[in-house]
Amino acid sequence: MQSDTLLHICNFSTLFVCMVLKFPQIFVLIRAKSTTGVSLNSLLLELLGFIVFVTYQMYYDYPPPTYLEYPILIAQDVILLLLILHYNGSLRQSLIYTLVFVGGWRLLTVDKWIIDLAMSLCTFISAASKFAQLQCLWRSKDAGQVSALSWGLATYTCMGECKPSSPRCFAAVPLFFLKILTLAVCFPAAMFHFPTLYPLEIPYSNTL
Repeated sequence: MQSDTLLHICNFSTLFVCMVLKFPQIFVLIRAKSTTGVSLNSLLLELLGFIVFVTYQMYYDYPPPTYLEYPILIAQDVILLLLILHYNGSLRQSLIYTLVFVGGWRLLTVDKWIIDLAMSLCTFISAASKFAQLQCLWRSKDAGQVSALSWGLATYTCMGECKPSSPRCFAAVPLFFLKILTLAVCFPAAMFHFPTLYPLEIPYSNTL
């Protein structure tokens, strides 16, 4: 009984966090009007992983509560993508990305082996997304436009993926813990290396 209660708390808290996960990052980009340190490749990989996961769930008729947070995350990622393209002066490319993602989504459901293969790579794609963001931070030497709060919330939701109700639980254990390591160890290390990452409300301020 107690384990069921903890599982429900984990599920509802993860859903709540996912509803606001990208908001801090969105607000930071709007305030800064710059995307320095924010990786477009990381966002595209994350969005791809979310789409694959949701498509797999719907293809095999999983109950909606097992993937309800992912459409919310996809919507937030789309807003982030539009902001990044806007501030990079390449908003017209949004049409290309739309066609690619819609076409890829349709391709996933063409045959069973395609969606199964994509799902087997899903955790790897998610881990690659985290490393792409860290690589972007390292190259830019500027974490001013990266929200530490969003990354902290992402760490919590990443740990929530290991709950028994998740189809990805223990499906790719080494990569799962690699994601946790990236979020929980490498990111704080980047915070110390790039001091501008400390502030949560105004992380792009050069006066802090």
